[in-house]
Amino acid sequence: MNEHKVLIAVPALDTMPTQTAYSMLSLKRDCPSKFSFIVRASCHDARNMLAREAIESGADRVLWLDSDMVFQDDLMLRLGEDLDAGWDMVCGLYFKRELPVTPVIYKRVEMANGVEPYKDYPKDEIFPVAGCGFGAVMMNTELLTRSDEFKTGPFTPLPHLSEDLSFCKRAADAGARIACDSRIKVGHVGVIAYGEAMYRHPGG
Repeated sequence: MNEHKVLIAVPALDTMPTQTAYSMLSLKRDCPSKFSFIVRASCHDARNMLAREAIESGADRVLWLDSDMVFQDDLMLRLGEDLDAGWDMVCGLYFKRELPVTPVIYKRVEMANGVEPYKDYPKDEIFPVAGCGFGAVMMNTELLTRSDEFKTGPFTPLPHLSEDLSFCKRAADAGARIACDSRIKVGHVGVIAYGEAMYRHPGG
């Protein structure tokens, strides 16, 4: 068992898919850790509360999991190894719940000029990104206090940016090394309405 203490932070929806619950129950943990679920109408409020809990509880690391993700049971161990290698924050690879699917990782995150998705990403390796969604992310807790701007809430949205990309922007400006490990595959649970447009007639 390693020496790190980890808070597994889940800003939860009112309901959770069975696949997500199973993934969380199956998660392998090799260090002292605990789950913390917070349900709030505002995702950035929930994340700010979880960030405060991580700091006040003395957790060394935070594993952020959204309540609609599915993942392998070694997710926490593998992300932890990436942090051990010197990264400040690492995400697994997952995709938006819309067609055509695109990865939730970004080459550029700016308030004035918007974001640039990382569409042609390196396959099955770890590589730097400017920002990412927080569906499955592990970070060193120290990152939550690195910037003076974080005192108002590290996930409080900046103009034209979501709460997770706002955090990435602040963290990158404070010198954080952010990466995606595309070897770590994460599923994003969604709902598709099946209809005639998807039907392929047997004769045609």
